[in-house]
Amino acid sequence: MRKAASVIDYRELARRRLPKFLFEYIDGGSYAEVTLKRNIADLEAVVLRQRVLRDVSKIDLSTEILGQRLAMPVSLGPVGLSGMYARRGEVQAARAAQAAGVQFTLSTVGCCSLQEVSKGAGKPIWFQLYIVKDRGFMREMMAIARELLCPILFFTVDLPLPGSRYRDVHSGLAGAPGLRGQLRRFVQGATRPDWAWDVGINGRPHNLGNVAPLLGAGASMLDFLAWMGGNFDATLTWKDLDWIRAEWPGKFVIKGILDEDDAREAARAGVDGIVVSNHGGRQLDGVLSSARALPRIADAVAGELTILADGGVRSGLDVLRMLALGADGVLLGRAWAYALAARGEAGVAHMLKLIEAEMRVAMALTGCTRIAEIDRAALADVPG
Repeated sequence: MRKAASVIDYRELARRRLPKFLFEYIDGGSYAEVTLKRNIADLEAVVLRQRVLRDVSKIDLSTEILGQRLAMPVSLGPVGLSGMYARRGEVQAARAAQAAGVQFTLSTVGCCSLQEVSKGAGKPIWFQLYIVKDRGFMREMMAIARELLCPILFFTVDLPLPGSRYRDVHSGLAGAPGLRGQLRRFVQGATRPDWAWDVGINGRPHNLGNVAPLLGAGASMLDFLAWMGGNFDATLTWKDLDWIRAEWPGKFVIKGILDEDDAREAARAGVDGIVVSNHGGRQLDGVLSSARALPRIADAVAGELTILADGGVRSGLDVLRMLALGADGVLLGRAWAYALAARGEAGVAHMLKLIEAEMRVAMALTGCTRIAEIDRAALADVPG
């Protein structure tokens, strides 16, 4: 098997192991995928400022994010359907994150339930909740999150309607209902015997664990996805955050901020943090990359709330770039999904070690020994 030396290597290993419809779901974006490409290209284009002859013999990557002490300013962000990438995949990824001293964020549309992942991780995890029309469902999920001592709840706000994802149609994940669609996906799975044995046969149940109580035991994966698609709430406004605050007493973060005016609105609304994000280029195509939006947002609200960022992060150098552009921490998405798909828990653990090692090199050669020292002085120029 090919040895992985980077996140890019894990992407190729994931492509080889997964059925086409699942790989395209992880890897793809919306429409022509312009923003998906910008996320990567704009971050790679951020030029670091090399500094020399400084004592960098002791480098400390640890930091505090929203009251949580982390071994490095990185956590695993929410990725839907990740329990289909490896057997009970969310549990495996959460264990790897906890062992590395960082956090795991479970998606509402994960295959494993919040209860299963919390138990498997052995420690409280972060949870991402979509704001949907079914407020009873949201209320129940927040009650479960409180019971399981989840310290932080993320609310994704950039999905009033799902984006058009052409790859999902081409691969047969979307727009292929009935027996013909099932057969098409079955054939794709059968061509990946390692995955078929690990997940297809031994990874059941194949459902969305958090939604399963609503739809019952006989529901298919497409039934679950249809329920989510029909429940996204296009009426959502800033006033709805008052309802969330009344229901959720802990720290909460809104995910999907890409404009400085929205960031200011979030600060006025009293949220604890924001995630600068365009949903991995999976929603509105043609918008700013996270790297381009981040400096303006940091200038607008730095010090008023915690700023996290995601989008295009493929290395420890990218993590340092995001921090220098104004983020307090970074959420990894596809990076850990690729590693999970390739090698399960061991792959995620190894990917995090790669990120840590790359961060140490990047910090040493920009003259930074602590996370708090990373700012725009580490950049040769700041993207406009």
